[in-house]
Amino acid sequence: MWLILAFMSAALLGCYDSFKKQALKANAVIPVLFLNTLFMTIIFLPYILMSLPDWTWAEHRYIVLKALIVLSSWILGYFGMKHLPLTIVGPINATRPVMVLVGALLVFGERLNMWQWIGVLLAVASFLLLSRSGKKEGIDFKHDHWIYMIVGAAILGGVSGLYDKYLMAPVESGGVGLDRMMVQSWYNIYQCAMMGVMLWLLWWPKHETTTPFHWSWSILGVSVFLSAADFLYFYSLSMPDAMISIVSMIRRGSVVVSFGFGALFFHEKNLKAKTFDLALVLLGLIFLYIGSR
Repeated sequence: MWLILAFMSAALLGCYDSFKKQALKANAVIPVLFLNTLFMTIIFLPYILMSLPDWTWAEHRYIVLKALIVLSSWILGYFGMKHLPLTIVGPINATRPVMVLVGALLVFGERLNMWQWIGVLLAVASFLLLSRSGKKEGIDFKHDHWIYMIVGAAILGGVSGLYDKYLMAPVESGGVGLDRMMVQSWYNIYQCAMMGVMLWLLWWPKHETTTPFHWSWSILGVSVFLSAADFLYFYSLSMPDAMISIVSMIRRGSVVVSFGFGALFFHEKNLKAKTFDLALVLLGLIFLYIGSR
């Protein structure tokens, strides 16, 4: 059952990326991101009101840090996605499990087995080939700051995954032992507050001279699809036999959905070469799956 939920989460995550691309089309990034955090806060507000725990600042400070990490990743990712093809962004984001593994190797002292190393090498090879595909569209991976933003977003996403492991782990195992749903609910509130400050101080004073904001129903779709994807993700992890390493890798299969949207609805170019690059990413995820069983 947890595998089915993980695949459903991956499909919804692919829809989330696709709606995000549409929401950012000729639109101001900061107000779009603020509305996304606002809608997600509203979605989870009933849960918070119905199950307020007796938490102190000692626990909430961990969630504030998570909000900062995730929001930083989103800001970089939103700006990068606005200016890059979805068929470029998706495969880069799909390398996040590799970054989590490398982070676990460096931070937690974990050792990678042969299958996992093959997966890492395939991900690196796919990134190099993707940079070659990008050049055909005038995207230079070495000098394009939008690429740096997407890579930075992916790295911070990996950091967030490692931090989640620390937050959710029981105290006796060296973690903080926080409830998953409460973390998901509260970090949305903190993100919304942070984005409200950015909206007021950074965007509003210059909104008449920068990219204008216009409402699109895809903005609401972004929040709904991400909330549903994360809910199924956490629900799958709550099951006794669920393996977080496998669930996380299945989630990155969302790139298939977003890649399809990029090809069918956004009519992006150079799809033949990008499909081969995507296949390498997915092959790398398969090797990571085998090595993590």
